[in-house]
Amino acid sequence: MWDEDVDDALRADIQDLTGEELADEDWDGAPDGAIIWWRDGDDEDTLSDTIVDASAVLDDDAPFWILTPKTGRPGAASSFTIRNAAKTAGMNIEQPLTVSPNWIAVRLLHFGGREH
Repeated sequence: MWDEDVDDALRADIQDLTGEELADEDWDGAPDGAIIWWRDGDDEDTLSDTIVDASAVLDDDAPFWILTPKTGRPGAASSFTIRNAAKTAGMNIEQPLTVSPNWIAVRLLHFGGREH
């Protein structure tokens, strides 16, 4: 999911790292992974639904990340919201990582899944 406040430099870094262009939610190919840009104020149930929809087209071990503004920044989603939405969608979360000056990333794994 993309919006006008995403970190374009971070997107470019991800593309450089993966060697692939990032696609938006309207892309109809088979994705290698998922990145969801999520902001506070978006409904927790909607996040759960989004996770379910995105994971339905991914392999169980495909990388799946939720990016949200850092705590204290406008739009920062609470870890409680992300954890609950992931749990409802059948996934666990890993420890958040700082990925840019304004964004953190949380990796999601299917229940029982582990990083390979």
